[in-house]
Amino acid sequence: MNEKSPSTGSNKDVLVAMFFIALQFFILGFVTWLNGSLIPFLKIVCDLNDFQALWVTFAFYIAYTVMALPSAFILSRTGYKKGMSLSLAIMAVGALLFIPAAQSTHYGVFLLALFTLATGMTLMQTAINPYIVCIGSRESAAMRISIMGLFNKGAGIVVPLIFAALILSGVEKYSGVALASLDAAAKTAMRAELATRLIYPYAVMAAGLIVFMFIIHFSKLPDLHDEQADHQESTTRFGVLQYPQLVLGALALFAYVGVEVIAGDTIGLYGHHLGVKNFAVLTSYTMGCMVLGYLLGVIAIPKFLSQKNALILSAVSGVVFTVGVVQSSQTDVGLSQFLLAWANVPSVPNSIMFLALLGFSNALVWPSVWPLALEGLGKYTASGSALLIMGIAGGALLPMAYGHTSDLSNAQTAYWLMLPCYLIILFYATKGHQIRSWK
Repeated sequence: MNEKSPSTGSNKDVLVAMFFIALQFFILGFVTWLNGSLIPFLKIVCDLNDFQALWVTFAFYIAYTVMALPSAFILSRTGYKKGMSLSLAIMAVGALLFIPAAQSTHYGVFLLALFTLATGMTLMQTAINPYIVCIGSRESAAMRISIMGLFNKGAGIVVPLIFAALILSGVEKYSGVALASLDAAAKTAMRAELATRLIYPYAVMAAGLIVFMFIIHFSKLPDLHDEQADHQESTTRFGVLQYPQLVLGALALFAYVGVEVIAGDTIGLYGHHLGVKNFAVLTSYTMGCMVLGYLLGVIAIPKFLSQKNALILSAVSGVVFTVGVVQSSQTDVGLSQFLLAWANVPSVPNSIMFLALLGFSNALVWPSVWPLALEGLGKYTASGSALLIMGIAGGALLPMAYGHTSDLSNAQTAYWLMLPCYLIILFYATKGHQIRSWK
């Protein structure tokens, strides 16, 4: 990568950079993993089926595809630090849009708010992922991203618990059975009452994002500088597609983000189908397993585990756990009792526990793919980063495919959709990242 790394400066610069990037990864996780609790909540508020409810993931993650290249363009004009500040401002606007959405209970306004939030997050992701890759040696990049992942997924553990405490208390009176006994006007009134619970949390979120925007703007966060830009020939629009390791890496990320979102955001819906009482906090189970995976990455990469082998481990365990999701019991809770008894958390059916364990499988995919995909791109690194960000579209499309399949068949067998995704990741880990020519 041609950018001047902050690591070429003082240790203080590196620590400052790591601190602010870690905070941004936490913010990304906080906003992203609200969706897992928001989906079943909006299903009640807006009277949706599974497929309709999963438009939440579509509106959120499609922004990464639509806005990735514009984000790369913005960063080329503003630089990384100003781009981060701008991303927080856009996210604040998205959070504020939840206020009219909650007041109107119009699903389209909720989706617009989610798209706006994700637009700001796309700009942030486009800035901080290559930033953390180039802040030190490439061989340890997956380890550094794993550290950032601890902040991201740590937020994912906390968020559903906060959401349940602030918004879902007494939600039983809004159940399908309870609403079925009411006339149309009473149903509308109760759903509107439930929706207003979103106003205060999202207003506070917007205020927090604005405060942090000013902190970033006035901070001493080192910016990246392309010190060889004046000496390189200009890039071509489609020149980035000449790198198979990048294009196949984007495909691997498409598959990965799809299964990550399915495991994190549909687990609440699936738990609701099975009648699990704590369905709204089940995303925390998945995020907890992801944190364990990131801890493995921090400890083992690159000293004990190469980035390639970490990716193979992720793919193989993903295949095993996917089979477990589909084939295991919907009532027996033996697996979660065996694994989680020490944590004193409520037991869940085995199939839900296997779905949560996919968090462990998914944890090291993102950290491993980024450095492998960006290797050797040179002047195309920024464009390559944008292409990888576009792979996040998997989080928009694959959960929708799951929701459609779930409505047509049943919620458990629909998880077979994840199997080919892990096989794509396995191919990239074993062969795809090594390909350097399309010929």
